[in-house]
Amino acid sequence: MGLVTYKQLAEHNNSGSCWIAVGDTVYDVTQFIHTHPGGAKIILKEAGRDATSAFEAVHSVDLLPRFDETVKPVGTLDKSSERLDANDSSTAEADAAALRRAGMPSLGSVLNSFDFEAIARQTMKPEAWAYYSSGAEDEITLRENHAAFHRIALKPRVLVNVSHIDTSTTFLKQTRVSLPVYITACALGKLGHPDGETVLTRAAGARNVVQMMPTLASCSLDDMLNARVDGQDTWFQLYVNADRNVTRDVVLKAEARGCKGLFVTVDAPQLGRREKDMRLKYQEDISDIIVKTGGDEYNTPSGQKKVNRAMGAARAISSFIDPSLSWKDIEWLKTVTRMPIVLKGVQTGADAVQAARLGLAGVVVSNHGGRQLDTCRSGIEILPEVVADLKRAGLHGKMEIYVDGGFRRGSDVFKAIALGATGVGIGRPSLYAMSTYGQQGVERLLDIFREELEMVMGLMGCTKISDITADMVDASHLSTRVSLVRDMLHQSVYEPLQPPQFNRSSKL
Repeated sequence: MGLVTYKQLAEHNNSGSCWIAVGDTVYDVTQFIHTHPGGAKIILKEAGRDATSAFEAVHSVDLLPRFDETVKPVGTLDKSSERLDANDSSTAEADAAALRRAGMPSLGSVLNSFDFEAIARQTMKPEAWAYYSSGAEDEITLRENHAAFHRIALKPRVLVNVSHIDTSTTFLKQTRVSLPVYITACALGKLGHPDGETVLTRAAGARNVVQMMPTLASCSLDDMLNARVDGQDTWFQLYVNADRNVTRDVVLKAEARGCKGLFVTVDAPQLGRREKDMRLKYQEDISDIIVKTGGDEYNTPSGQKKVNRAMGAARAISSFIDPSLSWKDIEWLKTVTRMPIVLKGVQTGADAVQAARLGLAGVVVSNHGGRQLDTCRSGIEILPEVVADLKRAGLHGKMEIYVDGGFRRGSDVFKAIALGATGVGIGRPSLYAMSTYGQQGVERLLDIFREELEMVMGLMGCTKISDITADMVDASHLSTRVSLVRDMLHQSVYEPLQPPQFNRSSKL
């Protein structure tokens, strides 16, 4: 392969001949654009350009060479050649990013997890914020996830020597961690930070907590695992692929590289309607056919083929997830790996009992961050049911129970432990901290959770995690779903859903 100048690159800027540069290599992606899960439009926006920044925002740089047949390397980008304006789509975005971050508060002024969210809303790219913050449909469950904690009252004990408080605990009977919190799997880390999920890996290692590494990460699994510090334990989150050979290969790789747990997502046989994410893509990435005809899926001129609009970042990356996943596949996974298997996304006591009967290591009580089925229960509300059903079946203590969704305070963590959780997953707060302040931000977030948990434990008369018991909380109103006290911090960072906008520039 020879050198390709910027001028030569710019000549291949359409669907008939589409070249892009990623890193040092120029690729011919003409055949690939029509099979790209996110649609052709998103690639054609970068046709004839150095697309490195746009590509690395959502993918690992080593992804393209894996597409041997439809993605063809044609040469090395000659970066010493004259650069054309048409070659570079990153300058305007860099200027916009600098403007968004101007005057950003110092990290020292961040006092709680809501502060990270408020700053992220002001500084992140709109499409990144839409993907991270969106929930399903009316976002009732998204909001309920946190609101539910307000219906659990604390019952403090007094006159206990709390001069020394230990927040450490053990996960999956093998990993000693500094507090009962882990960074849960979230996709597309590079939407928030150029280093993507490796930022979370490094921060988790620095604070001795577990990171659950996602299947749909922007970084490769190797990138994340190579970012670990010595002795750092990690888990791997799995979306089961329709091609079971692909699933087997990735599971075996995660095990061979030292992952200590396999967390299988079971609450996403199909994708929920995340309308913030969908709305943004609806406005920005309309397909070529729609542009040419003026039509769309529900308003297409006679004789024209109907074309779906892009459905947001989540829809673009999830097309390979297998909707046929069943309990038989979980049994099959037990024959593939020796890693402890945990089901992520259990929402009833009955399913938790079934998991225990299969001999699984645990469940994560979760509604996928309110991003799948709207108006379902919060994880913290489901948790007591899971514990009660396991006890009735004589299976309580046979596996570990984790929970995620809506955790924003150390007191939230305390309440979950009191109701029977082994540990708590932190998702969006870690993404907002990463997107605003990088590794230091995530470390500060974990410090805040530890500081708040220590304070609550001290005021509750607990010196270690095992001291936290169910009689320390009153959860009798948990299922009423009525919160009498307004949560001002949460309301201040929540962005309401918006209807379609009028195009006021149109002329009669």
